[in-house]
Amino acid sequence: MIFKNFAELTESVQGSKVNKRVAVVAAQDEHTLEAVFKAKKDNIVEPILIGDKVKIKEVLTQLNESLDDNAIIDVETDAISAVKAVELINEKKADFIMKGKIQTADLLKAVVDKERGLRTGSVISHIAIHEIPTYHKLLAVTDGGMMMYPNVNEKKQIIENAVNIFIAMGYKKPKVAVLAAVESVNPKMPEAMDADILKKMNQQGEIKGCIVEGPISYDLTMSKESAQIKDFDSPVTGNADILIVPNITAGNILGKSLVYSAGAKMAGFVVGAKVPIVLTSRGASTEEKYLSLVLSAAAVKQRV
Repeated sequence: MIFKNFAELTESVQGSKVNKRVAVVAAQDEHTLEAVFKAKKDNIVEPILIGDKVKIKEVLTQLNESLDDNAIIDVETDAISAVKAVELINEKKADFIMKGKIQTADLLKAVVDKERGLRTGSVISHIAIHEIPTYHKLLAVTDGGMMMYPNVNEKKQIIENAVNIFIAMGYKKPKVAVLAAVESVNPKMPEAMDADILKKMNQQGEIKGCIVEGPISYDLTMSKESAQIKDFDSPVTGNADILIVPNITAGNILGKSLVYSAGAKMAGFVVGAKVPIVLTSRGASTEEKYLSLVLSAAAVKQRV
């Protein structure tokens, strides 16, 4: 299964027999609840709202929405809200988490808690998935949000996190491009050296379930014609599903340039924990938050 756009992904999630339960941390946030209730109406999620119950109900009134009292959990602080969401995941009473009006660091502190958190042993990384008008299917960029300067072993885990998500979404063997400025293995370019190691790991079976190409430049990744001109033969050229960037700065710039200059729609979440975490920025649009809910629901579609 390959998704051309978010509409196809949304339709696939709506086809699931059971709506996914999202635990919304510090849910007293208007834009967050707008997205959550749109997703509820579209049969994507069932919300569990955690936070200041009085403020949550005030926001629901403003939005002309309502929710059963049993689905609103009153807590005293944002930090407790995060801990409660993690508890719900561990008790299998929720399927994934969404950030509301809480600092990212406070939410992640509960997620990475050694005793009661949601760590899996993998790094926690960010995936942004884009619907680009000039590309024929959804395209992921990772990691432009969490890991600042990952080493080669951390990049291996970033790949595995992304591949696991795509497999959960129904992909058979996603194609991964490890980006660099050139296609040659240049000892003076650490990202090219890392890419070569990661490709060999994939060929030797250390990175499973995908096809890894690298080092490879962005133009050859996105254009089969450019690759043909340079005699670069790979199943990834012009057909990549996942782009691995060298560092957070490159990923941040690439992701934002796709949105602000190429007209892309974007959804994103944090992976590597037991469940996806919707961690959109305060400036994210309601649409981005909604699509991130769709994406997370798709990613937990086959979770047991």
